Amino acid sequence: MPLHVPPAPAPALRSVLAALGSPAAVHEARTPGLRSVQGAVSAELPLPVHVLDQVVPHAGRSPRTGLAGWRFLIRSGERSVAAADTMLTADGWAFSHFFEGPYVTSTERALVQAESLTEDYQPRLLSVPELYMITLWLHGDTAADASGGTPAPADLLVPLAPAPPGIAAHRPHRVADLLPVLTLRVTPATPLLGSPA
Repeated sequence: MPLHVPPAPAPALRSVLAALGSPAAVHEARTPGLRSVQGAVSAELPLPVHVLDQVVPHAGRSPRTGLAGWRFLIRSGERSVAAADTMLTADGWAFSHFFEGPYVTSTERALVQAESLTEDYQPRLLSVPELYMITLWLHGDTAADASGGTPAPADLLVPLAPAPPGIAAHRPHRVADLLPVLTLRVTPATPLLGSPA
């Protein structure tokens, strides 16, 4: 199996399971799919969610990432019906919220695609807020601490749908190839000579 899913912190998983067991938390969630499930649900495929805090390098610094939380796919039978996010608080890992929508099915699809690759990877999610974009980050160091690190040039990024215009969803890109494209997307256009600024 090429994907080495890192273990989530135990308190993060416990917080999600507690929320799933709370009728109030499930009822208040804006997730009709989760509220309508009959029978058991489970929290599976924990993925660390990293945020790329600057696409365009500043003062010679390369883009940096930071761990923002852990995401769990909430499954009922053979399908994912929602996802649950956790966040780090002063008291440790805590449940944040449930959600559903295109990123849930897109994440599941990207993970299935990644299973067919010949190389081993550690799956993570990488959010690019400047472009309203989320990618499946396939990190080549499968033994790495999932809470740290930055995308290596040979790592793969798989944009999830919906992807920004001009970037194909579900097409794997090497970090070294995709980051320059993202940099161009974020860089403001230079005004033409003589045009108003």
